[in-house]
Amino acid sequence: VQLQASGGGLVQAGGSLRLSCAASGRTFSSAAMGWFRQAPGEEREFVAAITRSTGRTYYADSVKGRFTISRDNAKSTVYLQMNSLIPEDTAVYYCAATHYSYNFDQANIYNYWGQGTLVTVSS
Repeated sequence: VQLQASGGGLVQAGGSLRLSCAASGRTFSSAAMGWFRQAPGEEREFVAAITRSTGRTYYADSVKGRFTISRDNAKSTVYLQMNSLIPEDTAVYYCAATHYSYNFDQANIYNYWGQGTLVTVSS
């Protein structure tokens, strides 16, 4: 699976952005998908994940209620709708794919990673 993330940019606090991650390859529908982010000088952290079949979603506490992850298997694309953005959301956002069915908040279970897209939230 090859992943291409897009949709990042500069936005004011309180604004919204939608990130997309397009996957190539035949196994997208069999993979759980996740979003992670990494701010300058910080560790990469889990943001959200969505399972492959039921579409069950998982969120980090810091984004719960503000971000929504979704997927369109017909388009082999996963989305991250980000609302009520705050400066602390500033980071490079990465999408990732895994064939595991648990521990979605752990980066080391993901087999494939996109190149990242930068989100900058100004105050």
